[in-house]
Amino acid sequence: MFAGNRNLLIIALVAIVNALGYGIIIPVLYSYSQKYGLNDFQNGLLFSIFSICQFFSTPIIGRMSDKYGRKPLLLISISGTALSFFMAAFAPNAIFLFIARALDGITAGNIPVASAVISDTTTMEDRAKGFGIIGASFGFGFVFGPAISAVTVGIFPSLPFIIAGTVSLVAVIITAIFLPETNKHIGEVKKGRLFDFGKLYHALFDPNIGATLLITLFYFLGLFSFIYAFQPYAVKILKLSPNEISLLFTMFGVIGLLTQTLLVGKLTKKWGLKKIFAGAIITSMFAFLVMFFVPILSIFIFSQAFLAVANALMQTLINTILSAETDAKSQGTILGISASYMSIGQIFGPIIGGILATVSIPFPLVGSAVCSFVCFLLSFHVLKPGIKKESAF
Repeated sequence: MFAGNRNLLIIALVAIVNALGYGIIIPVLYSYSQKYGLNDFQNGLLFSIFSICQFFSTPIIGRMSDKYGRKPLLLISISGTALSFFMAAFAPNAIFLFIARALDGITAGNIPVASAVISDTTTMEDRAKGFGIIGASFGFGFVFGPAISAVTVGIFPSLPFIIAGTVSLVAVIITAIFLPETNKHIGEVKKGRLFDFGKLYHALFDPNIGATLLITLFYFLGLFSFIYAFQPYAVKILKLSPNEISLLFTMFGVIGLLTQTLLVGKLTKKWGLKKIFAGAIITSMFAFLVMFFVPILSIFIFSQAFLAVANALMQTLINTILSAETDAKSQGTILGISASYMSIGQIFGPIIGGILATVSIPFPLVGSAVCSFVCFLLSFHVLKPGIKKESAF
């Protein structure tokens, strides 16, 4: 199936490192930053600086992996992540903490490069399953990351960051020793600037990938608007305790993990990836609407379960479709551009959610449903039967 199961295991480890780090850090970052005297606005900047830096760095790292190879860029990226965690753990002041989060964002391009490794080493028939394993690895990290954080933060506040950094160092060592170079087209990428706003803009009008990139943008706008508004909705509308909220997050992660491990490959082989893609968009839209119109805990849990399945499918299939519609020489470039649009969603989704929540706590759910509806309309273009597609990138 795969041109090297060892490669897949290493890439899965990279994804686990990313998700574990995120899952470990995010639950404690707010409280950890309090010792540096940050106010709420400054905390918001601390959260967003990662995504802002990631937006600029991912297309650069993706393009460099096409030009110089996957392995060196993975090593640089994971090493930067490890260093950022240790910097945060021992930050002497708030400025150093901001620099640590910025460094993590700057070197956060390892998932597009890891996805490019999957593209390099799988057949088209098995590519969705390969991306699904990356997604499942993310799910594993998001399930166990918060648990690690909860157990260790009480020992001393910096310990979660030290653990995340240590796990990242292990990934660096394993990648350096065991991962071969998988890019067979090194140096064949077209000449151009490493980061080009024009390329991001013009990619939207590419007949092969433009609609899928717009779906990426609107889907993650809606998703991160929901993620931002989830806790106030759970506390003020559903009257849940912090422990109950944590259980819901765990449930979301477990369902996503099971979906990407057990369902992605089977569903796409039976129905085709584009039909499953459209079905996931529709499911997410209705899940948001049901949560808005029926604020009952049991219905919310049921809707969130469906949303978890849809989200797991979406995050896998977006990259799969982009990969299928891009030539082999530009996989890293296109996946890097896609990650930049995801970062835009991560930056502006919480802002949109916050604005809507000031009107009414449940309103971000409507905003997320609208974003899903836009994705649904765009999916008609993606679903068109077409010629063999090769992006101009």
